[in-house]
Amino acid sequence: MNEPSTVTYPTAEVLKELKQDIKEVNQKLEKLSTISVELAEVKTEVRNLKEDVRDIKTVQNTLVKEVSDLKGVKSLIIPIIVAVATALLTLLFRLVPNIPH
Repeated sequence: MNEPSTVTYPTAEVLKELKQDIKEVNQKLEKLSTISVELAEVKTEVRNLKEDVRDIKTVQNTLVKEVSDLKGVKSLIIPIIVAVATALLTLLFRLVPNIPH
């Protein structure tokens, strides 16, 4: 039937290859660890940027509201100035004595 095949390698060579393989695996694990740390840092920065954007949007909305309020006040200023000027002119004309024709 089938007999098991046997291959003989020197133990030192096998151990040397295993040691090299383990070294390569460790290097890859170190790279993965570094990548993992950097990814965590990037996630933190993205989270901070999201908070900054949220703050900027809040400030923007506040500024938009304040500008629209100023536009509303501006539209009231002109009628108020006209009304005050009209009132002053009316008082001035009333103070001038009537000149007979």
